[in-house]
Amino acid sequence: MNDDDHPIPNALADALRLAPAVRAAREQAEEMRRTPPELAAQITAAGLYQMYLPASIGGPELPPLTAFRVVEEISRADGSVGWNVMIANAMALNVGRLPTSVAREIAGTPPDYRAAGSARSGGGAWAVPGGYRVKGRWNFASGVDNARWLYCTCNMMDGDTQTPVLRALWIPREQGTLLDTWHVMGMRGTGSRDFVIDDVFVPEERSVLSSAAPAEKTPLFNHRAWYVHLWTPSAANVLGIARGAIDDLKAIATTEASTLNTALLRDRPAVQARLGEAEAIVNAARAYVFDAVGRLWRMLCAGQDPTDELIAQARLALVHAMHESVRAVDKIFHAAGTNAIYLRWPLERAFRDVHVAMTHGAALPVYFESAGKAMLGLRPSDPGW
Repeated sequence: MNDDDHPIPNALADALRLAPAVRAAREQAEEMRRTPPELAAQITAAGLYQMYLPASIGGPELPPLTAFRVVEEISRADGSVGWNVMIANAMALNVGRLPTSVAREIAGTPPDYRAAGSARSGGGAWAVPGGYRVKGRWNFASGVDNARWLYCTCNMMDGDTQTPVLRALWIPREQGTLLDTWHVMGMRGTGSRDFVIDDVFVPEERSVLSSAAPAEKTPLFNHRAWYVHLWTPSAANVLGIARGAIDDLKAIATTEASTLNTALLRDRPAVQARLGEAEAIVNAARAYVFDAVGRLWRMLCAGQDPTDELIAQARLALVHAMHESVRAVDKIFHAAGTNAIYLRWPLERAFRDVHVAMTHGAALPVYFESAGKAMLGLRPSDPGW
């Protein structure tokens, strides 16, 4: 059965309902360099920032392909807003590494978990009685203006010496200082600002070693499948941008010609061919994600340990989808000709956004190599294997 034949989950119905508001706020998000507060409040109320939050603390704990469809739909309307939904759910997944009592305290009752931060170390943590003192600066904190918590990855410190041990800590946003650093070419509406933590105490229980296995033991929090579930919404974000670009070209093609050719774009064989190619690229990449991630999810739900082959296929599908999305957007952009460069059409934003999205860690080309190694019975060296 095709995924789209299934009944629409409530979260996806909310995404479809919010999509017109997301499209209407695109220019405002670009100008403000963040998700507009009114729109962020609507997304918060719908629970879309915490789809991966554990059920044990009142969260939805939705399957990865449901989260995919939500992020895809929001990203189709606007890449930056979709990116923030994607990142927020990566942060929600991280809550599953904490003991249930601590996770419940952080999320609140009823849960309203919104966090921003980085998996990259931006500072140091010094052990003190009862916890740690934290100091540092972190970048790429997408959605930080709407966050309640700051997720800080730190190197453990031994005096003035940095150790290789990484620890993740949760700090209330009001204890950090936000910096106006987000001046970029694409994904402008994500508000991915830097923040500074200056000698803040963090209780021991609000921290975990970055290498620690999840405390939750449900299929979503399976340690072997962690990076698959973490990055499934990342693939959804770029595939959604690509789908939005296809929508944009179809709209432009019915009304626009070009400087040296008065024929409408829709009547030109080259444009028709590029549109068909992009459609095939996006649909094929999406189908691979649903097949590979879906097979892995069914194995986890059956209580079986995931095989190296299924992990490799799922991770390969995700990185493949991200790279193929860029290829599709590039075809669409060039098919539109000079029309694509004007700010009055959202196509130029899709071009900028999808290329910036490819700087995310989920899109690293090394993952093609890792999948190949796994298929040859070798052990990949990158995270998650």
